[in-house]
Amino acid sequence: MPPVRHPSDRRNVVLILTDQQHAGMMSCAANPWLRTPSMDALAAGGTRFERAYCANPVCLPSRLAMLTGHYAGSCGVRSDADVDCPVPEALVARSMGHVFREAGYETLYGGKVHLPRPTSLEAMGFESLPAASSGRLEDACAAYLRHGARRPFLLVASFTNPHDICYMALNDYAPCAVPDALVEALKMPPGVSRDEFFSRYCPPLPEGFEPPADEPRAVARLLRERPFKHHARTTWSPETWRLHRWAYCRLTEAVDAQIGRLLDALRDAGLEQSTVVALTSDHGDMDAARRMEHKSVFYEPASRVPLIVRSPGARGGLVDREHLVSAGVDLLATLCDCAGLATPAGLDGRSARALVEGRRPGDWRDSLLIESQIGRLVHTGRYKYAAYDPPDEAEELFDLVADAGETVNLAREPARREVLEAHRRRLRRAVESSLDRRKGLF
Repeated sequence: MPPVRHPSDRRNVVLILTDQQHAGMMSCAANPWLRTPSMDALAAGGTRFERAYCANPVCLPSRLAMLTGHYAGSCGVRSDADVDCPVPEALVARSMGHVFREAGYETLYGGKVHLPRPTSLEAMGFESLPAASSGRLEDACAAYLRHGARRPFLLVASFTNPHDICYMALNDYAPCAVPDALVEALKMPPGVSRDEFFSRYCPPLPEGFEPPADEPRAVARLLRERPFKHHARTTWSPETWRLHRWAYCRLTEAVDAQIGRLLDALRDAGLEQSTVVALTSDHGDMDAARRMEHKSVFYEPASRVPLIVRSPGARGGLVDREHLVSAGVDLLATLCDCAGLATPAGLDGRSARALVEGRRPGDWRDSLLIESQIGRLVHTGRYKYAAYDPPDEAEELFDLVADAGETVNLAREPARREVLEAHRRRLRRAVESSLDRRKGLF
């Protein structure tokens, strides 16, 4: 653990959150169908993690894990439906806002929150960013950075998009109010015919577009529970799915422009060289894979998310393609360590500061746990193994080296029996270890 600096010497922290952005939705991630210059510039000055995953591929439990460093399943929060689940006071008291506030930081939060209802933003140790609720978040952040920042500070900027892509399926199933951002995103380029649009401009269908015959019943049940999801899967044409992908790209470009204005203000205020900046998302979006949109499942588009950390003095332009990092439970420890604060004990996550600085940590994890409302998964780098809850009790085993699109479930392959058994044990140990860490904490 590095020595804790005096408050006046500590680094500021800006945490930028997008909503429902999968890891491939950046041009710096080699996606040719959109341009994200702000995210690209942040990556050029920092470290981008290719193997970063959310703690749970849905909003509420993912965001709770980010702020606490613990899997939200520890207090019974595994889906957005658990909004009335109480969060233990001991967990709230050790959350991100309190940790930084107790170290002498001003702690501000602007934008989307989405915590369990019994737990307010103020209870989590944050003040609301002035004007963020009534105006544009990027403008409120810029005003604070240029005119109101008191060092040291932790500023969380939680943007809405590209989450508005949700309304395409919702509105198609049952007409509803569609956000202006999505209306704009669905527009085709001016002066371009429909045929030219689909032949030159619109993203193609993804690998693994068709659902597999052996899909777990738990996944199909998720779709039936939200009828608009089932409607999209069963009625949308390939062209409609491609249009969904087009709009998703445009919404991501829109939030990238908002992020750019925040980063410009940080630079203009002379704070760039004294501020740690991290960018991630609460979860991804299936983006037409398996004829699905939205989230809640373990597949790569829903669970793998962007994670970029730029730390003053660290070499920029690094891409970590090796280490498994949780953009959920690792976030608190990483931000504390990069800022110069002591990391709270007993977290489910760990600091990725060494990786941010391009160093090889001596004891990095060889597997990563992910929760969902329908099961749990362990990722070991090459393989992903998911065990679904009763009554389904299905298993999925994917070899990401041979099958990046997760199209072939190896759980019933006799030749992979040893791999399957090993991953069953890994998952059991991961869950037990997480439970052990919580003993005495809450």
